[in-house]
Amino acid sequence: MSEIGDRPESWPVVSSVDVHRDGWVVALRADDLRRPEHPDEEPFRRLVMEHPGASIVLALDEQGRALCIQQYRHPAQMSFVELPAGICDVPGEDPLEVAKRELREEAEFEASSWTHLLSVWASPGITGERHHLYFARGLSPVSRGDFALEHEEAEMVTFWTPFDDLYAAVLDGRVTDAPIALAVLTARARGLA
Repeated sequence: MSEIGDRPESWPVVSSVDVHRDGWVVALRADDLRRPEHPDEEPFRRLVMEHPGASIVLALDEQGRALCIQQYRHPAQMSFVELPAGICDVPGEDPLEVAKRELREEAEFEASSWTHLLSVWASPGITGERHHLYFARGLSPVSRGDFALEHEEAEMVTFWTPFDDLYAAVLDGRVTDAPIALAVLTARARGLA
């Protein structure tokens, strides 16, 4: 292999069955597929969680503090330190626009400077969900408009922490949410924070 990197590839799907689909953002289906070079082989099943992806924002103020959120996540039975983030739930919407919207709706800030950190697959063995991570500076307060926080979001706590403290918390395992860890490590590696 001359150059390391992921590549597009698609294996033949023999059949696909919806396991759960209720019109919400996420659905679950079962695909039966075959290896491309083995058309006579018995198909094997893979579960696929359909998810439109999400945008995540690492926002730093002029004092080098990161804007964080503490939010309950039921599947993990944990309250996580996270970054403002949201689902790309409008078809065709630019992930950067989603990031801007979520920074405004969740944290009531806007930013004058945006840098795309990276886009990654959340867990490609089970889902096509992609995370788009952004770095934001030049923050100023703004109203969330008519957006109303509900459910877990209604209980989330927004707080500021020095970036170096957040970085240390990621490295020593006190902050374990994957998107925040990736954003913090990438921002540090690129010399942005």
